Amino acid sequence: MPGLCPSPCPPRGGGHRPQARPRDMAAAALLRLCLRLLAAGCVLAVEAARRRDGMNVLFIVVDDLRPVLGCYGDTLVKSPNIDQLASQSVVFNDAYAQQAVCAPSRVSFLTGRRPDTTRLYDFYSYWRVHAGNYSTMPQYFKENGYMTMSVGKVFHPGVSSNYSDDYPYSWSIPPFHPSTEKYENDKTCRGKDGRLYVNLVCPVDVTEMPGGTLPDIQTTEEAIRLLNVMKTKKQKFFLAVGYHKPHIPLRYPQEFLKLYPLENITLAPDPWVPKKLPSVAYNPWMDIRQRDDVKALNVSFPYGPLPDDFQRQIRQSYYAAVSYLDMQVGLLLNALDDVGLASSTMVVFTADHGWSLGEHGEWAKYSNFDVATRVPLMFYVPGMTASAASRRGRIFPYLDPFSHNLGLVPQGQSKKVVELVSLFSTLAELAGLQVPPVCPETSFHVALCTEGASIVQYFNSSEEKVEMEDGCDGTNRCHTEELVAFSQYPRPSDTPQWNSDKPKLKDIRIMGYSMRTIDYSSPKS
Repeated sequence: MPGLCPSPCPPRGGGHRPQARPRDMAAAALLRLCLRLLAAGCVLAVEAARRRDGMNVLFIVVDDLRPVLGCYGDTLVKSPNIDQLASQSVVFNDAYAQQAVCAPSRVSFLTGRRPDTTRLYDFYSYWRVHAGNYSTMPQYFKENGYMTMSVGKVFHPGVSSNYSDDYPYSWSIPPFHPSTEKYENDKTCRGKDGRLYVNLVCPVDVTEMPGGTLPDIQTTEEAIRLLNVMKTKKQKFFLAVGYHKPHIPLRYPQEFLKLYPLENITLAPDPWVPKKLPSVAYNPWMDIRQRDDVKALNVSFPYGPLPDDFQRQIRQSYYAAVSYLDMQVGLLLNALDDVGLASSTMVVFTADHGWSLGEHGEWAKYSNFDVATRVPLMFYVPGMTASAASRRGRIFPYLDPFSHNLGLVPQGQSKKVVELVSLFSTLAELAGLQVPPVCPETSFHVALCTEGASIVQYFNSSEEKVEMEDGCDGTNRCHTEELVAFSQYPRPSDTPQWNSDKPKLKDIRIMGYSMRTIDYSSPKS
């Protein structure tokens, strides 16, 4: 329809979009959309948007989690608590990380900038020093009156976050890391001979672990403690909770193996290295080769396959680690209910990247393939995504993965292709904050801007229909190009070598890019 689009319409690709309008104008734009759709009760949607102003945020980020969840159609994995969250959320089926490795991905979505702007492709530089003094998502919430808190692995620890998880810029209080985190790569995996090893596959008796616990258990306990503190405070909060599993080692309470009998575990549907695979695209999974149980297999470098029985053990342990993660998420969300904050807190659930489970002969991440870049992404927003029935009672009762496998259907599911770099803008809009402006083409000198457009417009299927009609939606945004997700990965050489997976900046010689649309994936280097 004429009059709703500024002229000319900016391109959708690359995250470009007009400056955000003030909240009252956004609400008015939403009301205009309602009138256009002639939908009954749309005024209530406007009021719901106003109520989101000042809502708390619980941001859950998981390490190395591909969308092997019941709510994504996986029939093997037991993930009842995450599925329950999905049943009250809008779920994005095609969400992609910008680089399939921890530090670059996290810095990208926490700053709203792509790796080519953060200049972080490895683990060894701090963006504020080596690229630009970019504002972060938690920093922006902190500057807008929120108490911001980090528990577990949110930023990647070490040089890439200035050895402080970017405190005090991003966080109101010092970030919390589990005391047992330092044992993650120690000899804690008991072999068949009774000795301890640094294994990849590592089911454990938790009582035998250092401190009698595991890092993700401690992370959940601290996050619950903070929720109890915040329930008595009047201040809004942004609580980021980062879980380690299913990152390697695949170390989890051994009882979770019972959920996945080995005879039920299949190999990847395409377990062989493709004959015409460009060698530069292959990752030789060096971090896995360095584990004691993999070393003992004497697998040839770089393309030698793992034995079939060991492949099944890896897949079994990955699924078991996901169910262990699901238990932690369930306990956390149940606590949100217990303290009476589930109806005033939006919950975002995602991962920093995916993980190959033997597809085309590859393991781990470190590539531009979908299995490495595609992630789960869901948003629970009270008054927007949650059903009216659920708001009258408990929203997130804890579900035991050993006795529940509900296969709940997401409240809403979007097939739009989206990127994690859009999280900053999206959460700002959902919270009723002014959305940071789009970055100029060169933005190293700009502290506050984002390279990813808000995806709130895709939460409602009726808004997508309007967009298809005239290229514009009801918030005065226009889209003239197909939605695209970009990912990238560096290599030190065009053939696999010892540092192909994690090259340092000085060793990078090639940058590979992938472009994903709803129908196509197009890698290039």
